[in-house]
Amino acid sequence: MARTEAPAQRAEKKRSGIIGTLIKLPFTLLWILVISIICSIAIEWTGIYFDWFRQAGAEHARQTMVAEMGYLDSQFSRSLLVSSPVTFATQVVETGYEWAFVKTGIVGWIERGADSVGWTATIRTYLQAAMFVTLMTLTRCVILMLTSPLFILAAIVGFTDGLVCRDLRRFGAGRESAFVYHHAKRAVTPIFLTAWLIYLSLPFSIHPNLFLLPCALLFGLMIAIATASFKKYL
Repeated sequence: MARTEAPAQRAEKKRSGIIGTLIKLPFTLLWILVISIICSIAIEWTGIYFDWFRQAGAEHARQTMVAEMGYLDSQFSRSLLVSSPVTFATQVVETGYEWAFVKTGIVGWIERGADSVGWTATIRTYLQAAMFVTLMTLTRCVILMLTSPLFILAAIVGFTDGLVCRDLRRFGAGRESAFVYHHAKRAVTPIFLTAWLIYLSLPFSIHPNLFLLPCALLFGLMIAIATASFKKYL
């Protein structure tokens, strides 16, 4: 009796795990966004304090934000997810700016302290940098959302190629390798999440394709390896 119940229990546990992962995915992405904003602000503040950037004060953060918005305006004129990517991105950034900085009074305090000196001027500079970095991260977040079909396509191609390789190994008496399967399977999610976290936290402007294309290829490769090395017989 116990032997007949074990497969059913494993199948039920697997379904519960998939459902739980899908439920936690939005919260995981939101957590990545929050961590990325905190890391980006910390890096920018450290660069201002140690004078890492050529631009003085919050100018480096402002120029980086403008460059990222320029990529969005020129490179993402069409999308599979929204009809007008630029309009959608503008609405997201303006909403974030309104709730995070206008309604909290930070913008008003910065504008009133434009002629301040001493510690007040220093605090104003750091707050301006934090504001620009936050808006830059939101812009990158929109870019990631618009390029998510790239990762979906890479996953489909990798999964299909892995199934073909698995069938070739199955009918050709290929060797099993649980070591390769488990390590490739564990690497899929960290590659996806780490790529997003690094891209959102970069303290300098970079073209999205230069970073996201290699990450998507590596993501699809890990899925292909995990699928190809899956056990031949269930």
